[in-house]
Amino acid sequence: MLETTSYAILPSKVNRKVEVRHAVTSVNSYKWDGKVLTGTLSKGTFCIYFINDKTMRLIVNPFGEVDTAASIAAAGDTERMSGTLEENDRSLYLQIGENEVIIEKESFRLSVKKEGEVLFQTDTPAVAYNSEKHVYFSIKKNPDSPIYGLGEKSGFINKNGSKISNWNTDVYAPHNKDTVELYQTIPFVLMHETTKSTGIYFDNTFRTEFDMQSKTDQLTIMAEGGQVNTYIMLGQDVKEVITLYTRLTGKTPLPPKWSLGYHQSRYSYTSQDEVKDIVTRFKDFEIPLDCVFLDIHYMDGFRVFTFDEDKFPQYKELIKELARENIDVVPIVDPGIKKDVDYPVYYEGMKKGYFSKYLSGEVYYGEVWPGISAFPDFFNSQVQEWWGELHRFYTDLGIRGIWNDMNEPSVFNESKTMDLDVIHNADGKEITHREGHNLYGLYMSKATFEGLQKLLGNGRPFSLTRAGYAGVQRYSAVWTGDNRSHWEHLEMSLPMIMNLGLSGVAFTGADVGGFSSDTTPELLIRWTQVGAFMPYFRNHSVQDSIYQEPWAFGMETLASVKKYIELRYRFMPYLYSLFHETEKTGLPIVRPLVMEYPNDPETFQCSDQILVGGQLLVAPILRPGQSHRSVYLPEGTWYDFWTREKYEGGKYHLIVADLDTLPIFIKAGTILPLGSAVKNTKEKQDIELQIYHSENGMMGYLYEDDGYSYDYHDGEFSLSTFKMGEDLELRTEREGFYTEVASIKNIEIIGLNK
Repeated sequence: MLETTSYAILPSKVNRKVEVRHAVTSVNSYKWDGKVLTGTLSKGTFCIYFINDKTMRLIVNPFGEVDTAASIAAAGDTERMSGTLEENDRSLYLQIGENEVIIEKESFRLSVKKEGEVLFQTDTPAVAYNSEKHVYFSIKKNPDSPIYGLGEKSGFINKNGSKISNWNTDVYAPHNKDTVELYQTIPFVLMHETTKSTGIYFDNTFRTEFDMQSKTDQLTIMAEGGQVNTYIMLGQDVKEVITLYTRLTGKTPLPPKWSLGYHQSRYSYTSQDEVKDIVTRFKDFEIPLDCVFLDIHYMDGFRVFTFDEDKFPQYKELIKELARENIDVVPIVDPGIKKDVDYPVYYEGMKKGYFSKYLSGEVYYGEVWPGISAFPDFFNSQVQEWWGELHRFYTDLGIRGIWNDMNEPSVFNESKTMDLDVIHNADGKEITHREGHNLYGLYMSKATFEGLQKLLGNGRPFSLTRAGYAGVQRYSAVWTGDNRSHWEHLEMSLPMIMNLGLSGVAFTGADVGGFSSDTTPELLIRWTQVGAFMPYFRNHSVQDSIYQEPWAFGMETLASVKKYIELRYRFMPYLYSLFHETEKTGLPIVRPLVMEYPNDPETFQCSDQILVGGQLLVAPILRPGQSHRSVYLPEGTWYDFWTREKYEGGKYHLIVADLDTLPIFIKAGTILPLGSAVKNTKEKQDIELQIYHSENGMMGYLYEDDGYSYDYHDGEFSLSTFKMGEDLELRTEREGFYTEVASIKNIEIIGLNK
């Protein structure tokens, strides 16, 4: 008999159990207090209210009383809108502002209308459950309309037709379209049509699944526990839904400017001599650099809050020396605390009862990098404060940023995480790890960020996390995890980052060059071109791969990589201004074309082009050996950034782009602030205004502050609005009290009389 080695082609031996779902129907009773509608159903209870005139919350608990407490993610759920309620024999009619909510008494089918137009509608049954206490929520969808969101999922930008589950998972194996569960859980989708957009945020922290595949006209959301807890955002377009969603879950705070520069990392730079050598080579080649990362080998036996003094004997002096060079150091901090009674962090955590436990009170132990380890129970506010204070070890050295990894939490066992019956203490409320797993990284990010805030005083911290949940943008930047040096992963990074932005997470990036496998000179160049325009810009590689620093492949590759790192700093005034806008509006830095052109069907499926803000379009080369590509330019007039050639929008163009060229287009009517050459963000830049002519007038913005402190909250900022009309006279309006504004050294009008 031949030995069988491919199990994938064998017939399944699993006897599939037919799932029985029980519908929740019929309103048995209700109560209306003028703002909140509650009641009982055929099984369980329900609650409906509006937190603003376009965001409705619907809660259904088939197993008991609804829990109306807002989660850590739903920080904006603070208001209740007033309205009126009417009924007849068949339905309840709830009027909130211009919205009419119709609840059919017999079926509990629900719809929302405005001026007769249906904005949202559940399917039948709207809510169901099964014997395992899984809950289901079904809504109507347009079979042909795109669905965005769900964070950093693999595959193309449009998720309609997919079945996607959410369970924070450390996935080192190559990511592909079938790699559904990655490091982040953001149970939010944005359903878009040309006349309206609808956001569905399913705030349930159990493992969830969004089924947009089984029925073409239905979206069914399943959770493996808890209640149906849904926020429905009724927007006119994509932008409005994102604004509503980030009003609920929070906006990305303005980060320190140094965190927007170029960051260099490797798993790992294993000694202080290697770190010094890396920095020296950046100086020798005159490549801009803002930050160097320290991966796990800087630690003493992988114990967080320590340094290996054999490999880093003068680590205090090293960090001070780099600070004098205007280079920040960001160390990795994982949640696993080595079981070692001589290790003060473990000893103190055990004495205070701060580690995750079983119901019996026994501490949970799992194996990670340090060996057998305990895991802080970040759900407890006392543990958060303790963890935050531990970072004094780093801040006393002058460190201003922390990198959180392995916080899914990842454990070296078959399940890849903690036992699901571990109990977390959420300030008196006990929840199992089955319920809290997807929240662990969010709570760790909160503890880290708030701890750094306290320790840095008036300084803005930088926090980077691998794992998170909805609302993580309030505390941390996000990178897309352990990608590979594959062209497919470069291509995949664009829709991942666009969907993260559409899911509220604006400060994002992917490891430039790819983390594992071996990159190539061509791939490193093309990925650096993309990275230069991502919100977060870091080159990072695994220990058993070839080095991929800018000089790793010789002088020709170095010249091109250096060119785009320098270009990042040239665009820094524009990028920093966009981060200011993001803090105010919640809109992402990197945007899909559909966000700015919601009525153009050509933009709905576009996964290989990005907008940076609303005026700059980047169309990278994503395949080896290519020097041409088709670029879709939306309506309007666009200028090639390099050649100044003018293109008409609303059509496709074949664009030439040799290995040293990234296709970049600026929309007519833009006043683009660019900065002078610098070696890091701590150096002062002069400003050049590039004005891209339009007969309809030109406008641009420049936001400035000290780049690090919170003084801008007290008016110590400068927001300049530039305008130019047909008379070609530049007019400037300025807000704020910040006086150390950059000098405008050059003004150029592009496209005039062409």
